[in-house]
Amino acid sequence: MQVVAPVAVVTGASSGIGAAIARALATKGWRLVLLARNEARLRQVANETGGEYELCDVSDRAQVDRVTSAVRERHPAIRLLVNNAGIPGGGRGFLDLEPEQIEQLIRTNYLGSVWCLRAFLPALEAGAPAHVVNIVSVAGTVAAGRSGPYSASKHAQLAFSRSTGVELAGSGIEVHTINPGLIETPGFPQRSQFRNTLLQRLVAEPDLVAERVVRAVERGRVEQFVPRTGTARPSGPGSCGPQQAEIESPDDGPVAFDWRGGTRRRLPRRVAGLHAQE
Repeated sequence: MQVVAPVAVVTGASSGIGAAIARALATKGWRLVLLARNEARLRQVANETGGEYELCDVSDRAQVDRVTSAVRERHPAIRLLVNNAGIPGGGRGFLDLEPEQIEQLIRTNYLGSVWCLRAFLPALEAGAPAHVVNIVSVAGTVAAGRSGPYSASKHAQLAFSRSTGVELAGSGIEVHTINPGLIETPGFPQRSQFRNTLLQRLVAEPDLVAERVVRAVERGRVEQFVPRTGTARPSGPGSCGPQQAEIESPDDGPVAFDWRGGTRRRLPRRVAGLHAQE
């Protein structure tokens, strides 16, 4: 009897985290349908992983519906949807980012996930038990002034991910959330942003996020921060700016680190539990 490989749809799969997720799923035997806007890079990842691909801008609801219809004709049942597509905010705030750019952040980072889940829901129901994995961000849990529009888009996506997990409870479709922190990708070149070598060493690779996606599906992990240890996050009274971060430490609790001057201060051990969700 021939075993049919389960189908996974990954958005934003042309590079960075999305491409790493595609490679990780391919090694686990998933049959891939990859979505993104850059055809040259998307075709390369599809060839590498043996997957199919469709050009799709998830911020365009009509385009999502058209692409989804084409995919569902070939694959009436899918077992996994990974909402990974996202764009950076350029480190600019609500008062200086162009209105069109703010709207695009919301359409891509938040509404793109909404449109994809709604469009693929019948296929997920047909493939149940199935999974939805939303790649959100640590930025969805804090508010940093100079990246406020990006943070807002990720706050909305996080609320969407958690809410749909409740809405779909008992349906055979599990919803998982991955919150990446300092991850080096083409859209988010993290290491070059830090002068301090400690923070540079804390930047992880996309493969770590991909590993956590596989873990979420295989072990039923509802929400994970990546990396679990060594994630830099705004903290304290100065959390409206990117000058200070909490760095999780598995032994002594988090450290508040000011990367302008390289100063450190130890936080109470109990704070660690607020950030290491898994």
